[in-house]
Amino acid sequence: MANPRIPYRFSNEGPALASHAGGNILVHLVVNVEHWEFDAPMPRTIITPPHGKETVPDVPNFSWVDYGMRCGLPRIIEAITSRGLTASTSFNASVIGAYPRAAEAMHTAGWEFIGHGIHQKALNHAGAEAEVVTTSLDMIAAFTGTRPRGWLGPGLRESHTTPETLKAAGVDYVFDWVVDDLPNWLSTANGPLLSLPYNLELNDSIIYAIEKHSSEEMFTRVKSTAELFVREAQRRPRILTLGLHPHLIGVPHRFGSFERMLDLLMATPGTSFVQGHDIADWYTAQVPAAPDCAT
Repeated sequence: MANPRIPYRFSNEGPALASHAGGNILVHLVVNVEHWEFDAPMPRTIITPPHGKETVPDVPNFSWVDYGMRCGLPRIIEAITSRGLTASTSFNASVIGAYPRAAEAMHTAGWEFIGHGIHQKALNHAGAEAEVVTTSLDMIAAFTGTRPRGWLGPGLRESHTTPETLKAAGVDYVFDWVVDDLPNWLSTANGPLLSLPYNLELNDSIIYAIEKHSSEEMFTRVKSTAELFVREAQRRPRILTLGLHPHLIGVPHRFGSFERMLDLLMATPGTSFVQGHDIADWYTAQVPAAPDCAT
């Protein structure tokens, strides 16, 4: 089997699915809210280190992300809430202490909190995996009063046993396996784990920080995706997930484009803005995990 966790199939040949109550195109806004530690190497850089030598502290690259937490995030929250929409936050648990106003604002807005580690470090480099997962979920639960049901790995990175670790920690669904426009059951030695759609091509980190496209590129991709999904959703529902970061989509020269994305999607026939748990509950009510969905 090519994929060791998710059996291969055509996305348009899976189980029959009734429409979601809100429509056949489920739009999921995932805002990645992260804590990049000042006294550690930065996870990603916009300015190349002088002489090719990494420095700590890395003031310009730290400031890149810190700007997003101060200026970009409130813009994003306002744009979403003023339109009566909802979102999820893929959330480093240490944001609670490092950026308390950010955590408070998203909780007040009613966003779903998705586990995203303690700091912005891939699980492969963050220490004992089970401890990082459990501690981050515990911290979020203590802050919000609700234990996260979902997980998105920092950098979408996993070890060979991360799905088992997540399942053992009580996680219901994971966003790391970006293989489909619909959910899939993922097999683990600890029982079935639901894989929910995320996106690498409709992700501001890929578009702007890695591929370095112009400010309008993400809007263009969202528009083209919505047009195709309107056709495809006549036969089978589609999930359209946007991966967003405050320091990327929240800067002034891109922000107008983000607002146009929201308005475009709101005007697209059959769209409904949802959170991760909405997708999971809608799917599992129709497609329960197979009894043998374990390795």
